[in-house]
Amino acid sequence: MKAVVLGAAGGIGQPLSLLLKANPAVTELALYDIVNSPGVAVDLSHIATPAKVEGFLPPDDGLKKALTGANVVVIPAGIPRKPGMTRDDLFKINAGIVRDLATGIATTAPKAFVLVISNPVNSTVPIVAEVFKKHGVFDPKRIFGVTTLDVVRASTFVSEVLGDHSLSLSVSVPVVGGHSGVTIVPLLSQSSHPLPASLDAAAVDVLINRIQFGGDEVVKAKDGAGSATLSMAYAGAEFAGKVIRAVNGEKGIVTPTFVNLASDKTGGDALRKEIGKNLDYFSAPVELGVDGVTKIHGLGKITPAEKALVDAALPELSANIEKGVAFVEVPKL
Repeated sequence: MKAVVLGAAGGIGQPLSLLLKANPAVTELALYDIVNSPGVAVDLSHIATPAKVEGFLPPDDGLKKALTGANVVVIPAGIPRKPGMTRDDLFKINAGIVRDLATGIATTAPKAFVLVISNPVNSTVPIVAEVFKKHGVFDPKRIFGVTTLDVVRASTFVSEVLGDHSLSLSVSVPVVGGHSGVTIVPLLSQSSHPLPASLDAAAVDVLINRIQFGGDEVVKAKDGAGSATLSMAYAGAEFAGKVIRAVNGEKGIVTPTFVNLASDKTGGDALRKEIGKNLDYFSAPVELGVDGVTKIHGLGKITPAEKALVDAALPELSANIEKGVAFVEVPKL
């Protein structure tokens, strides 16, 4: 199992690479960045786990060497969000970075499972897909937007509301829609651990807002020195671990992720009908398998308030997707 981290020397990339090195299922780990990746690789190579680690830089076909033989490629590359910067601002810089990395994957490791962390995910996942289409290697089952941080935050914040941090590992809340602000829709009514009956509507709204805008909380707390890098690395490694387990044959792994709805036509069509909009991408609970996406699950029974949150997410989500698609020019046949 060869895992590749593109953007491995950054704030997310380094702790993510550490967590992947600690995963005993990873036997080979390739780290790529524009600076420092060989040093990060040597540092990690001293850790007593199975993965052989190598670091690569752009010169001498470094990207191609890193990607050769890749099974799973995780992309945290790009700049982090800074105070006052919107996810839309990030697009201008990160879109080009993701496009170029996607070109490398499409030409060197087109069958790899691609896990996109680089923000804004609602736009960068369509960019990767359009690049793959351009190269004739697009398989919607193998491209994922990592929305796991929203799920992790929901588990953490619900356990805090319940007054018991030890529950955070067992609390499960489906988070659907997208991966920015109002496009993040936590389905709290489906929490494995129901919210206290004493929690009023205003308190629930505060909880939802905190899940949607948790990244702002971190950016503010770091006072301009960074964004949610450590929690994102943890979430990225969690999702990568689930993909690896599914690829290795484990059954029944279901987790929210932002995917192209063509990856499961039946499930995707049903979800479009459920949300009432003809989107190509949406984050929903997805069953993972040896070929990537096995089944897209619907939203299930949601409350009128949650339906309103989904409806509020759709315009921005649609605009984000269109922006990503438009960024990559695909010649008309």
